[in-house]
Amino acid sequence: MQQNRLRRAITGLFCMMLIILAACSSPAPNSTPTQSNKAAIAPPDKQILHLATEGGDFDSLDPALSTNPGDPTNIIFTGLVGLNDDGTVSDQLAASHQVSADGLTYTFTLKPNLKFSDGTPLTAEDVAYSINRTVLPATKSPVISFLSLIKDVDKVHAGKQASLIGDSVLVKDPGTIVILLSHPAAYFLEALAYPTSSVVEKKLIERYGKQWTDHLDQGGGDGPFKVASYGHTSNLTLVPNPNFEGPKPRLQKIIYTIGSDRDSNYRAYLAGQYDLAPIPPSQYEGVAAKPGFQYAPALAFRYIGMNYLSRPFNNIKIRQAFALAINKDLIINHIINKGVKAVIPSNHIIMEGLPGYNAHLTGPAGVTSTTGDQEKAKQFLQQGLQEEGYASVAALPPISLSYYISYKAGVDTVLAIADEWKQVLGISVKLVGMSIYQLMQAQTNTVGNDRLQMWYWGGGATYPDPQSFMTFFFGKGSAYNSFNYGQNGSSDASEQQAVQDELARADTEQDSTKRLKMYQDAEQHIVNDVGMITTYQSAYLFSVNPRLHNWKLTPLGFLATNDWSNIYFVQ
Repeated sequence: MQQNRLRRAITGLFCMMLIILAACSSPAPNSTPTQSNKAAIAPPDKQILHLATEGGDFDSLDPALSTNPGDPTNIIFTGLVGLNDDGTVSDQLAASHQVSADGLTYTFTLKPNLKFSDGTPLTAEDVAYSINRTVLPATKSPVISFLSLIKDVDKVHAGKQASLIGDSVLVKDPGTIVILLSHPAAYFLEALAYPTSSVVEKKLIERYGKQWTDHLDQGGGDGPFKVASYGHTSNLTLVPNPNFEGPKPRLQKIIYTIGSDRDSNYRAYLAGQYDLAPIPPSQYEGVAAKPGFQYAPALAFRYIGMNYLSRPFNNIKIRQAFALAINKDLIINHIINKGVKAVIPSNHIIMEGLPGYNAHLTGPAGVTSTTGDQEKAKQFLQQGLQEEGYASVAALPPISLSYYISYKAGVDTVLAIADEWKQVLGISVKLVGMSIYQLMQAQTNTVGNDRLQMWYWGGGATYPDPQSFMTFFFGKGSAYNSFNYGQNGSSDASEQQAVQDELARADTEQDSTKRLKMYQDAEQHIVNDVGMITTYQSAYLFSVNPRLHNWKLTPLGFLATNDWSNIYFVQ
């Protein structure tokens, strides 16, 4: 997959990852409108929400394959548990759950009379089938890491064991399922809330195979909305699912138009074609004073990835030179923060707002600011060249940085960074533009090899825990470790592996104070090694149709499943 988690979706890319937020005030979630508000609610034929994707079609509507934790995946499907807007976990298809004293056994009791969108009964066997299907090697899921805590997932995924069912996923009866973990983890339920474990309908998959999501109009879902029609080059249309176990939506239709780049989508919003859109930085000037403006900081960031398996980035000094040559403040404030202080230049991996955020973190070589240190950058470059036997900059292998072309501010940022590398280090970097999904796939293919050398991307928390940034990106065996941190031939590899061991211990540590301290220690080591170059912590800036009520901006970038019952249009 790679990443993010932010990846794609309705109206924009995030961190992410793919931004799918927006907000407006009005009655609080799950509240009942006053009589005056009831009178102002638009009639059913006006309860149609128009949205646009960014950069083309969805990566996938299959929860086992989708790299986006937000809608439409999380409103077509749901699972045992889900995330609330504040990142806490609540039961969804489960009526309740119990955890054993040793933290290894989770028992879920399902709500009664559950059904798929076509009316077919949904039981514990469907839950077991869906989880097991995700980890089967034939599924080729890029998001199995969210299920990696379940005992023997690694064996099944490697083809060394046939199934989890009857082993670590146990169906006790139609309404009860038990999941066994390989080791205790404080974040298991948060990870289980990711769409990877959403429940899908077996008979639809058996009938249509890999193309089953093209037939979701026949059933297959269990979320608040179901698919009415889907054209990969036109639109996806959703309508309320009458068999959804939770509160029913007020919206009568959601139409996702397969859109273009962010600037084009925003112009279409201004023309009345869409009901919400992320605001491109080119439009920040004066936007805060306009009706429907919404802002929220995000648990997400933009970064430059550097592959340890691709020379010259096997050398730490050269990595540090590239990082310290960048004046993040200068670039971000001139390109993105125009008229609105939208994003925050940052050296962090654990973003502000997450447990474990370290206000005293330093950048590479102890540099405390986000303006870099151009003199140190030059010094480190010379040291790295000498260590690797390069006579001069001219002897370096060709260096390229890949980026996705649908986000203009990202393109402008990449151009400015490349210019700084040229001015400070004397190194010309080739820029390679890709579609968002080409770059996403290229990152997936870079795990364990040198498919990419450098790339510009975004990452975001799928749940508010430092593990979702630290072990997720840098853990041993992580499907998102495209940096190949720890799994490389650099002189620093053994130290990186020690950091990975610390991350593994933090994942299982039950004392929260000790656990967060371990993540902070690992973060500082990774920043020193320039595991990635964070450029800034993201924010969500949206324009929203003022008639649309109860869209909410959340730090995670997506709405809780049950919140959809309170979203509606007024006259």
